[in-house]
Amino acid sequence: MTARRFRFVTVDVFTETRFGGNPLAVFPDARGISDAEMQALAAEFNLSETTFVLPPDDPANTARVRIFNRKAEMPFAGHPNVGTGFVLADRARDGLLRFEEIAGLVHVRVEEGGTTIEAPQPLSTGATMDAATLASCVGLSAADVLPDRHGPVLASCGNSFVVAEVTPEALGRAAPDLARFRAVARDWTAAGPERLPLYLWAREGRDALRARMFSPLSGTIEDPATGSAATPLAALLHSLGEGDRFTLRQGVEMGRPSTLRLAAWRVEDGVRASVGGSCVRVLEGEALL
Repeated sequence: MTARRFRFVTVDVFTETRFGGNPLAVFPDARGISDAEMQALAAEFNLSETTFVLPPDDPANTARVRIFNRKAEMPFAGHPNVGTGFVLADRARDGLLRFEEIAGLVHVRVEEGGTTIEAPQPLSTGATMDAATLASCVGLSAADVLPDRHGPVLASCGNSFVVAEVTPEALGRAAPDLARFRAVARDWTAAGPERLPLYLWAREGRDALRARMFSPLSGTIEDPATGSAATPLAALLHSLGEGDRFTLRQGVEMGRPSTLRLAAWRVEDGVRASVGGSCVRVLEGEALL
C-alpha cells in the first residue's frame, strides 16, 4: 500500500535563535489524518505539543487547529498557537488569523516584530493548593513559596495551571519528583484526572518575570515556554494591581531560553491576556502514514 504523505514544519517559538525557545511541529494541512494518527504523531515527535490544521467550521475564521501533547488533545495552548500563526502567516487577513479551538476562538496577530495571540477565555481561578504540598512536588519547602500576592491557585485563560510565586533562588533549584506528583494527583484532582501542571514564577523586576513549568504526568517533565500558563499569570497580576505589561523568561535552566511578551487588560467579561514573541523555522519534511 502506498504511504500517505503529510507535510510538516517545525519551529522554535518565543526565540529569535534556532534551537532556543520551545519547539513545535505543525501540520499545515491535516485533512485525512485520523484522531488516532494525530495522537500517534504527537507522541512520535515527542515535543510539548504538535498542531494539526484543518478547514474552519465557520468560513469567517482561518482554520480549525487541534493541539496534541504526547498523551492527549488539549483545549488550548500558547506556544502552539504562536508557532502555528507564524507558519500560517500567509493566510492572514490584515495581519489577523482566527483559530477555532476547543476552548474557543483564538485571535492571532502576525506582525514583523513577532506573533501575538489573545487567550480565548478571561481569567478564571479555582481551587487552592497548600504551599507545603506544592513545594513537595518540586523539591522545595513551604517557606520557598511566597503567599503575599497570592497562594498556589488553579488559574486559567483556556488551559489551567497551578500558579505559585516562589523566591528567585528557589525557582532555580526546583526539580520535579515524579512519585510525589503521582501521589498528590490522586487526591488533588481540580486540574483533571492524572493532570497536575505546576507553574512557578518569580520577580526579576517590576515588569520582568521568570518562570518554570512542570507537568510530568502529561509527559512534559519541564517546558521551555508555556504561553497558556503565562496568560493567566499576567491576568492574575493585573487583577491584583501589579501592572499590565510584562516580559517573562522561561527555559533558562533547560538551555532553551525563551522570551514571552505579556499584556493584560480588563473588559466587561473579566480580565483578558495576550502572549507573543518571535519564531524561527527549523525543519520541514513529510510524515508517512
